[in-house]
Amino acid sequence: MTESYLESVKKQFLYYKMLGEKAMHQLEPEQLFFMANEDTNSIATIVKHLAGNMLSRWTDFMTTDGEKEWRRRDAEFENDLTTKDEVMQLWDKGWDCFLYALNSIEPEHLAHIIYIRNEGHTVIEAINRQLAHYPYHIGQIVFSAKQLKNSSWDSLSIPRNASNSYNADKFSKDKSIKNFTDDELNRLNK
Repeated sequence: MTESYLESVKKQFLYYKMLGEKAMHQLEPEQLFFMANEDTNSIATIVKHLAGNMLSRWTDFMTTDGEKEWRRRDAEFENDLTTKDEVMQLWDKGWDCFLYALNSIEPEHLAHIIYIRNEGHTVIEAINRQLAHYPYHIGQIVFSAKQLKNSSWDSLSIPRNASNSYNADKFSKDKSIKNFTDDELNRLNK
């Protein structure tokens, strides 16, 4: 069961990573820096926060606290990135760190206690914590991108008014056991 859990979460994280990338790639570079008002974060700022969290939480995660002394969380919310390349490099840096750590986890590690701000979590709890946190922010990225792109948006889910045909296709196939992301990753990568 623990191996299937690890396989499932890896696929889910890759799916959400891809959603964020597909959303950002639909935008003009300057749209990554748009803030609706002073109390909202630009997509670039959300990326900066995600990367900061991933680097802090997952660098040496089995032996050091997930809130590293070198992390400057408040600075993650300063809108100081200036190019799409900077945003995407930071995105990749955070995800590379996180996915490297996730891929290093063996089933026997899942019950191991690690710390985030001195609070003990099992590795499985730490993974689940991020499985809620990262998609939350990626949802913000997708929502913002869709608003900024407006009518020329390429849907990242079942397109509007296409549910019946999507379901008909699904039910026309034999029942199978697989992760929902298997088909979604293939569909979105076309």
